[in-house]
Amino acid sequence: MKKDITQREDIDLLMRVFYDKLLADKSISYIFTDVAKIDIHEHLPVIGNFWESILLNQNVYHNNAMKVHIDLNSKSPLLKEHFDTWLNHFTQTVDELFDGNIALMAKQRAMSVATLMQITIKQRSNNQKTL
Repeated sequence: MKKDITQREDIDLLMRVFYDKLLADKSISYIFTDVAKIDIHEHLPVIGNFWESILLNQNVYHNNAMKVHIDLNSKSPLLKEHFDTWLNHFTQTVDELFDGNIALMAKQRAMSVATLMQITIKQRSNNQKTL
């Protein structure tokens, strides 16, 4: 029986398995490797802080995730297909590893994050076209 997400170690496991999937998926991996040029060993603790903040109510993420993705979009367009792939891998990974209320909330929050980012990026793009 799978357990729920209850501590930082659970989030770290989720992020490691999730990013293994993202980096193995050629339809999206280039965004991380070629465009953002992330160092996965530096990125995982930062993204872990993001999820720990929103799932476990810990005040450990102090960056602006939206700005990071808006800047990234200016280098290479982040398309609906990218968000769909990201969300699919995230949901599958949560389902493989965890079960419970916080696991469910993680999937719901991931959907909200992906939706908000798409809306914000589209609005920014539309605003720049009218300038």
